[in-house]
Amino acid sequence: MATSLLDSELDLPSIALTLEGAEYEPERFPGLIYRLENPKTATLLFRSGKMVCTGAKSIPEVHQAINTVIKRLIASGVKVSEDVEITIQNLVASTDLGSPLNLNTITVSLGLEKVEYEPEQFPGLVYRMDVPKVVLLLFGSGKMVCTGAKKPDDVREAIINILDELKKAGLIQR
Repeated sequence: MATSLLDSELDLPSIALTLEGAEYEPERFPGLIYRLENPKTATLLFRSGKMVCTGAKSIPEVHQAINTVIKRLIASGVKVSEDVEITIQNLVASTDLGSPLNLNTITVSLGLEKVEYEPEQFPGLVYRMDVPKVVLLLFGSGKMVCTGAKKPDDVREAIINILDELKKAGLIQR
């Protein structure tokens, strides 16, 4: 989830001093890291005024986290734009397909042009789905991770699509 706070640059060193618990080590990472316990999230603030919220378990949690951070920034003296726009950049979801998967067979079935599978490098198969435009990580255990979705419906559609493809190829009984 990304949002822009202002039109001008943020003074991250000053914010780090006034915002309790903020972490700012520019030699390690160019942004300021601010963690919340409720909801359990990490917000990254950049000099450009951009903010990225990670770790939320739902879209309402993202809004809650961003609103909390904005209130704390205002309380510490940061001028924040009144029309903050929140944009979903990347939803990540995981599921269990309920059946072990033969990743070698799936690699051939799904088409080599859309699949990356190098078990020596990474234990999962990487499948780049066109519709919806997401990336699926499939594991031999039957677990799956979907990343790159812009909305929850994209995740649901991706799961339905991959299950259909695997069923049609006789690679999963579900």
